[in-house]
Amino acid sequence: MGHLVTVATCNLNQWALDFEGNTKRIIESIQKAKEAGAKLRVGPELEICGYGCLDHLLEQDLYLHCWEMLERILKDESCHNILLDIGMPIQHRNVRYNCRVICLNGKILLIRPKIWLANDGNYREMRHFTPWLHSREHEEYHLPRRIQKLQGATHVTFGDAVISTPDTCIGAETCEELFTPDAPHNHMSLDGVEVITNSSGSHFTLRKLDIRLQLIMEATRKNGGVYLYSNQQGCDGDRLYYDGCAMILVNGEIVAQGSQFSLKDVEVITATIDLEEVRAYRSAISRSLQAANSKAKYDRIQTKFELSSEEGDLDLARRPTPPIQPRYHSVEEEIALCAGCYLWDYLRRCGVAGYLVPLSGGIDSCATATIVFSMCRLVIEAIEVGNNQVIEDVKRLAKYTEGKLPKTPQELCNQLFHTVYMGMSKQSSNETRQRAKDLAEAIGAFHVNLDIDEIYHAQRNLIVNTLNFDPKFKVEGGTIAENLMLQNIQARSRMVTAYEFAQILPTTRNRPGGGSLLVLGSANVGESLRGYLTKYDCSSADINPIGSIDKSDLKRFIAWAEKEFDLPCLREFLTAVPTAELEPITETYVQSDEVDMGMTYDELTIFGRLRKVNKLGPFGMFQRLVHEWGSDKNRGPDDNALIYEPRQVAEKVKRFFHFYAINRHKMTTLTPALHCNDYSPDDNRFDLRPFLYPSFWSSWSFKKIDEELEKIEKARKK
Repeated sequence: MGHLVTVATCNLNQWALDFEGNTKRIIESIQKAKEAGAKLRVGPELEICGYGCLDHLLEQDLYLHCWEMLERILKDESCHNILLDIGMPIQHRNVRYNCRVICLNGKILLIRPKIWLANDGNYREMRHFTPWLHSREHEEYHLPRRIQKLQGATHVTFGDAVISTPDTCIGAETCEELFTPDAPHNHMSLDGVEVITNSSGSHFTLRKLDIRLQLIMEATRKNGGVYLYSNQQGCDGDRLYYDGCAMILVNGEIVAQGSQFSLKDVEVITATIDLEEVRAYRSAISRSLQAANSKAKYDRIQTKFELSSEEGDLDLARRPTPPIQPRYHSVEEEIALCAGCYLWDYLRRCGVAGYLVPLSGGIDSCATATIVFSMCRLVIEAIEVGNNQVIEDVKRLAKYTEGKLPKTPQELCNQLFHTVYMGMSKQSSNETRQRAKDLAEAIGAFHVNLDIDEIYHAQRNLIVNTLNFDPKFKVEGGTIAENLMLQNIQARSRMVTAYEFAQILPTTRNRPGGGSLLVLGSANVGESLRGYLTKYDCSSADINPIGSIDKSDLKRFIAWAEKEFDLPCLREFLTAVPTAELEPITETYVQSDEVDMGMTYDELTIFGRLRKVNKLGPFGMFQRLVHEWGSDKNRGPDDNALIYEPRQVAEKVKRFFHFYAINRHKMTTLTPALHCNDYSPDDNRFDLRPFLYPSFWSSWSFKKIDEELEKIEKARKK
């Protein structure tokens, strides 16, 4: 009996409802796995229909089309002689399940429904599916007629079972099940399952890969065995980016790891495993007594198909794949790569001519523009290595002579990316105008430099002529209402102007297919959380690559890109004071974002994490921060933590929740942002909260803060 086994897992760039395209990529991954000698291939969660179908998963058509695509795979003889783990939704007795379909040589061996569903944060699986509630139980599934003909039978096993081959035993779990405390892989491992597959639709957030890796490593370190992790990679049609990183682990060590960010539509990774190493490892750890005493017995679906062979073991060139060190990206790289890949996927699939950014000369729009440049760099790299899909997309999107392709990111950027600086003669400084121009030139963007004074004065004169009232800015003696109205005229005029140019620029530049440009937003997560933006100003866009990234991480990214992308002009953006430039500049006054907001960007990051991630309301946040920010004489000289008196902490917490509440309505119209942080205030299916709040100033929460503050101050006086 042989014991060397080659297995394969993959990253697939699937797209919601792209049934034929998804199936084509599945078949390609199977063929690549076979070419590498693999006898087992596992793919991502819901790979036939795409993970991000959302409420389309309630439609009967979707289930029909999935069966039609599975039939295409089963009939394709190039997909035979390899054990396949394929993801699709299935209805069983009028109940919808998220399933793995285990197939071999054109026939289904087992349909394994997902047991534990993801139902938090970005996920609503309980809205679309029902979990399989019968642990280690199964029943008969009545196959569709078209599949019965292939199967030569009317029914197949449906439920929680495993596959037994002459040389090993294989079990499947799906995405969320890995993250549960009592994960199925524990019970399967104790019952002798040696190879476990995990098919995921796991989205990216900054610094998340480490958590995922730790869970998989721990699963196989405790239990021993082989773990194959597959994930979707790319934009599936929503705000999420699925970050791939398919992996194969053996006994707590990584032996193969795919890319986390890539423009490849199909990426297959393989490894050769020695099953005897699994058995030896398990016999030497604290497992045997629990395994012998375990009541978790799985029914085994028997097959004669072998993953190993004696002939394969005699091949002296074949040996087990050695362990490798896990690969991680820095936060700065994650922003550049994730957002760049996402923007390319979005652009090539949505059918527009390119992107446009209102470039203000500030760091936020600078970061958005630099991310687009990162996208262009990734595309050029893909062209250089001969990625045919990318080459085909570039030829379709960009205007080049026959047979010619762009050689530099700047050359591609000039075709796909447009920037517009929209200044005001009294409010806009020469410095911001010059920074915008310098950046556009450095990255190759097609840049437009204009002023909106005429539009602004036309709108302002509507008030003067209609109401016989002459509004003034604050620095000119105007009221708060006048000041805000005059600022908002400019802000909303910029939004209209941005869309005006996005619509016409491809035509004036004679771009392929005419069409229009997608407008990119550039409001960071802190500004959205605080509501420091005008509703329907140029924060309103089609998509926002930085909408869930905080100012600190954006600054790190720009500092990194200055060196990595060789863009010296980025230094000026890092040292500039953040300003909206909506009020007139005088000798004694320049508008400042942090002064206007009444809090710093660093403070906003802390408020955001405590509110969303730590689930704290006003009183709980005060209790937490009064200790973390409290004046402490024992702090070391290198401790950079904020230090405030308890009364200052109370004021800051109250101010944050006040502005959060009165501006919450803005989140309902917030541009959908690429999801990068778990404290994003994005109302688009992530941060589900009211948008009409009672006054916090008279709320019980604020009264409790005052009571606690009084107790603290009395105690300190003693």
